[in-house]
Amino acid sequence: MFSKTNKKERIDSEQREQYEYARARIKQKKRLMQHFIVFLVGSVFLIIINPVLGIGNDFFINNWFVWAILIWAFLFLIHVFNVFIMNSFMGKEWEDRELEKLKAKQAARISELQQKVDNELQLPELKKNKPSNPLPPDVQ
Repeated sequence: MFSKTNKKERIDSEQREQYEYARARIKQKKRLMQHFIVFLVGSVFLIIINPVLGIGNDFFINNWFVWAILIWAFLFLIHVFNVFIMNSFMGKEWEDRELEKLKAKQAARISELQQKVDNELQLPELKKNKPSNPLPPDVQ
C-alpha cells in the first residue's frame, strides 16, 4: 500500500523450500566457522594459562592442556564431518526420497486396511442394472 514497488508475484512453494534449505545450510556453515574461531581462541587460552599462570601444575597429568585441545579438535572434526560429509549423504534429496518412501508405505497400509474392512463388513453391493434414467416411469 505505501511501498513504491508493487510486488505482485509470490514465491512458489518449491522456491520457498529451496530458500529455506539454503538458509539452513548457511546457518550450519556459520556455526562451524564460529566453532573454529572459538576453538582457536580457546586453544591459545589453554596454552597461555597453563605455563604462564601455573594453573594445572598440581594435576596428575602433565601438559593437560594438550589433551584438552586434542579432545576439542576431535569434536571439531566431528562437527566438520557432520556439516560437509553427512549433509551430502543425508541432505535434502535424501530427505525427499525417504519422505516419498514413507508416504508410499503409508498409502499401501491404508489401502490394505481399507480392503480388510471392506472384506469384513461385506456390504451388499448395489444393483448394477439400475435404470440410468432418474425420472419415475409415469413422468416419461
